[in-house]
Amino acid sequence: MPIAHRFAEILADTGVTHGLIGPREVPRLWDRHVLNCAVIEGAFPEGAKVIDVGSGAGLPGVALAVVRPDLDVHLVEPMQRRTDWLSTTVADLELANVTVHRGRAEEFVGVLSAPWVTARAVARIAKLARWCVPLLDGRGTLVAMKGRSAQEELDTDRRDLNKLGLVEASVSEHGGDVLDDPTLTLDLTFVPKARQAASTKGRRKKR
Repeated sequence: MPIAHRFAEILADTGVTHGLIGPREVPRLWDRHVLNCAVIEGAFPEGAKVIDVGSGAGLPGVALAVVRPDLDVHLVEPMQRRTDWLSTTVADLELANVTVHRGRAEEFVGVLSAPWVTARAVARIAKLARWCVPLLDGRGTLVAMKGRSAQEELDTDRRDLNKLGLVEASVSEHGGDVLDDPTLTLDLTFVPKARQAASTKGRRKKR
């Protein structure tokens, strides 16, 4: 809790002056941002490696790293001033389980990968998945933080998601016991088409 409160203080200070958080968000930083992100920690297994795409103000990546020191969290952010801020914040909070990477998600294909990828308020799910799926290891899962439009986005974009190798999809609610407005995530598991084809071919040969 002390580290989480310190993170909120940093967001209210340099997070605002660096343009990462709007001044009007300061009174509701705790519920709307820090806790809103921290409550999705149950989506990840013990010791998981997680990539946060478009980390911005470290949401949800830093919040997850604070509440789950067992996670190996990688923050991917293209803007230099934001990655500088993230690096300073991670050092201030003494988070040994966080690594900051500067660049766009597509620049890390073949360089950085994990079984779990997450993102908050980056893009509609079909576009977000195009950026995130190439970073997933094998049968990997994208945990996308969404608002009340979660199910509508899933229904509307499902065809595009299927083309990317979607095999499982669900909408999960987090933090109902601590937040007035629980956090929703789209939990999407993918197997890239190339791997699906190889698996199908292998089963045919066995027959």
